[in-house]
Amino acid sequence: MLSKVRKLLAQAEDPACTPAESAAFMAKATELIARYGVDRALLAACDPATDPVGDRVVEVVAPYARDKAGLLAAVADPLRCRCVRRPRDDGFTLHLFGFASDLERVDLLFTSLLVQAAHGLAGAAVPAGEHPAAFRRSWLAGFAQVIGARLRAAEAEAADGSGAPGVALVLADRSDQVRRRLAEVYPRLRTAPRRRLAGSGFGPGAAAGHRADLGGRTVDTGPGVERGIAG
Repeated sequence: MLSKVRKLLAQAEDPACTPAESAAFMAKATELIARYGVDRALLAACDPATDPVGDRVVEVVAPYARDKAGLLAAVADPLRCRCVRRPRDDGFTLHLFGFASDLERVDLLFTSLLVQAAHGLAGAAVPAGEHPAAFRRSWLAGFAQVIGARLRAAEAEAADGSGAPGVALVLADRSDQVRRRLAEVYPRLRTAPRRRLAGSGFGPGAAAGHRADLGGRTVDTGPGVERGIAG
């Protein structure tokens, strides 16, 4: 199934695609990847060795390293993974925790969404008189927030539509196991303070996240592989 998802994501990333075509490819890819997550969770409930809890480190570098890290967190959380951001001189490393199948799903989607964000930013006009970096940071924040909401909707739809008894308990148990693993490695973890962004790009970024049509459902919201996003 993941090979089919990869092909759909590659088609969605193609600059030659119309917005409607890209949205259709992304909707189908997200539907399949959500169903895959539920199927692997149910299989692992019977045979835990097929999908162990693990971790991996993803590097995000400038420009806009913190904003890319925010996008990764927006993808990871709905897919029942957790991440810890660790600063470095030229950006951040994100230490991800999750079941092997979920970590793979995060990697696939994050890689694709970075490409789509780069395309979206390239076509977004910075308002006259506004600093481009401020606009792009707020654009990425809007994009990430809507993507996270749509992924949560897709995951909920896949769980509800699975028809398997006890699927909600299975998924909740997996989330608990991931949280316990993170707490073992980072027992004194602190929550970072919320950022305040000055740019006016949140609305256009959110609109781009809606156009991705993740999960095929409308969600109303308010405010690895490294791919380039122009500085």
